[in-house]
Amino acid sequence: MEVIHSIADLRSRIREYRRKNDGSVGFVPTMGYLHEGHASLLRKARSQSGLVVLSIFVNPLQFGPGEDFERYPRNTERDLEVAEAAGADLVFMPSVSEMYPTPTRTTVAVSGLTSRLCGASRPGHFDGVATVVSKLFHIVQPDQAFFGLKDAQQVAVIKQMVQDLNLPVEIVPCPTLREQDGLAMSSRNVYLSDEERKQALVLSQALDKAKEFVQSRPNFNAAELESLVRNHIATAPLAVIDYAEVLAFPTLEPFENSTHIDSIILALAVKFGKTRLIDNVIIQLRK
Repeated sequence: MEVIHSIADLRSRIREYRRKNDGSVGFVPTMGYLHEGHASLLRKARSQSGLVVLSIFVNPLQFGPGEDFERYPRNTERDLEVAEAAGADLVFMPSVSEMYPTPTRTTVAVSGLTSRLCGASRPGHFDGVATVVSKLFHIVQPDQAFFGLKDAQQVAVIKQMVQDLNLPVEIVPCPTLREQDGLAMSSRNVYLSDEERKQALVLSQALDKAKEFVQSRPNFNAAELESLVRNHIATAPLAVIDYAEVLAFPTLEPFENSTHIDSIILALAVKFGKTRLIDNVIIQLRK
């Protein structure tokens, strides 16, 4: 495994690989503090790609005022151990000045899909995500890029960007990985106190209740489902709901009843103390 810090060096190594090999290039973009969820993305890339590229870059453009850019967890030594064990060939770790050497005057904005959920509560967040992912795609030029569905809105936004801009990369969504007790794996889980960690289990429990509700009522009402989920989350005294919404997927459009909907997403964002956690479940209603 090789660690690379400059764009020029990374491009050179990938060009060298493509000259000598017919295999595809798989790419896993991350902000580091890697956990088993990230490792699963790398293993998926390893199984499908000749060259596996991992990026570790905490992107300042996607953090708003008062958010946790400075305190976002970082552990480079452990990240590299996880990356190597999971099969990464190249690890791209640029500095902020390498990615943004001058003030950014060009950004990428995906409309519609970014107006709800995290896009509503974190204005400008997805512009920062789309911009940095677009830059990384142009730098790496991967054949496939692997993203976790824990942030399903991000996956939908990236897929829309790739489609609209005719970018030659296949987006491969990968399942959310969970701890044994059901909590979705996240770099931010480290911020939770013991009691917050315990109460955060209401998120996966609420999603399980939602799946049971949908299975028992094929023609359900979206408002009823949202109410069920919110009421369960409210049983945790420390939980402060940012959003709990039921939307069509992947369009992320609201609907009243499920009669003509093929797939839905129940998406959650809930704060426990200073830690904001997201989770979701995507349910296919009709094939």
